[in-house]
Amino acid sequence: MKAVLVLKDGTYFTGESFGAEGECYGEIVFNTSMTGYQEITTDPSYNGQIVCMTYPLIGNYGMNNEDLESYKAHAEGFIVKELCETHSNFRATMDPYSYFLENGIVGIKGIDTRALTRHIRSHGSMFGVISTKSGNVSELLGKINEKEKFPRNLVEEVSIGEKYHICGEGPHVCLVDFGSKNNIVRSLKERNCSITVFPYNSSYEEIMASRPDGILLSNGPGDPRDIGEVIPAIKALAVSGIPLLGICLGHQLLALSLGMEIYKLKFGHHGGNHPVKDLTTGKCHITSQNHNYAVKLDKMPKGVEATHVNVNDGTSEGIRLKDYPVYSIQYHPEAAPGPGDSAYIFDDFVKLMREDKNA
Repeated sequence: MKAVLVLKDGTYFTGESFGAEGECYGEIVFNTSMTGYQEITTDPSYNGQIVCMTYPLIGNYGMNNEDLESYKAHAEGFIVKELCETHSNFRATMDPYSYFLENGIVGIKGIDTRALTRHIRSHGSMFGVISTKSGNVSELLGKINEKEKFPRNLVEEVSIGEKYHICGEGPHVCLVDFGSKNNIVRSLKERNCSITVFPYNSSYEEIMASRPDGILLSNGPGDPRDIGEVIPAIKALAVSGIPLLGICLGHQLLALSLGMEIYKLKFGHHGGNHPVKDLTTGKCHITSQNHNYAVKLDKMPKGVEATHVNVNDGTSEGIRLKDYPVYSIQYHPEAAPGPGDSAYIFDDFVKLMREDKNA
């Protein structure tokens, strides 16, 4: 079946459909990972986005039930150069075509993904649509404009509705779910943490009532300024004296609570190969990233210092408070699949909780 991809600026690409039939709308971004397509589609941070994979061949190792990063797929649509028809891997339980169909993801293949990526790099990420129903570009542009008029609460769509607990013998972590990946929970469980997961809009009092040894602000989708109602709680948690770690969206929300500013990147950071420099040690780590917004570093509040920067463009990758056990990072230490350079972030967090508890 034919399919068409139309961008807000009128650029369009024609190709072949795979997955669900119909139309999907969202911000079009590109991801530079060579693997991890299943994790990408199920990462809640991609809620509201249509993802273009820059690696030309996707699906060669199939799909399985172990590598899901959430309870369902969240990417609005998927764009590939070629989707493998004959997958091969001993862990595979499903072929890519069946996966995208069963998960209701509208996909388009056979387009020039390099040209699309170059266009986004030049003109910025933008809203668009994949359609298997209509090839009328003018009609689809009209629909794009209409869809953009009605913003969504992307975090509310992916966050849990009620808190739940995961038993462990180690420190008690209160994980605030703005769209948390499963691998954050896995990383904490591997370190034997006791975990209570809270909805994104939980109050300071609700979180503190659980007597946390540490607080973790998770990753999630969209612009952090769209959920400004959570800032007062985060501001109070940051000066509670309890160790706090923010990851990705959690990093941006912490920065907002400290009075820092957020701005949108031209085309964001999406992929598993982003170099980050640790300003404390001078070491460089290869990281997995997925964000369209960044923290401004030109007006650093008193008591806050930068800890990590992106080697490619100098953007913020981490901050910490000098007088409180609070820090955050823009990248994903729980990356899977991807580089494991930053897994030590969880080790440091557990160590900080133990030291604080024994102080």
